[in-house]
Amino acid sequence: MKLIALAAAAVLMATAFPVKADRDDGRDHDRALEALRSGEVLSLRAILDRVQTEFGGDLIEAELEDEDHRLVYEIKLLTAEGRVLKLEYDARTGDLLKTKEKPSR
Repeated sequence: MKLIALAAAAVLMATAFPVKADRDDGRDHDRALEALRSGEVLSLRAILDRVQTEFGGDLIEAELEDEDHRLVYEIKLLTAEGRVLKLEYDARTGDLLKTKEKPSR
């Protein structure tokens, strides 16, 4: 999990704040880093610690997104039972906002 989390952190910083191509001004990475440094958002590590406590499992993907002017961590997780969960956490408070299970094939 730790190696996957470190890889996810690198991906998170590289792909933070996904936006449509016509709006991408190349500053998404800087915005994400500034939000973390200023304390506007919790670290990915803090969110992943909550995920492990609440759900366990293995991280598939992590993203920090701006959804309607609210910063949200979107986490995809593979549970020990083989279920894939999509979790949304408020990036400022760490509150779990939404849980969605992807249908199995």
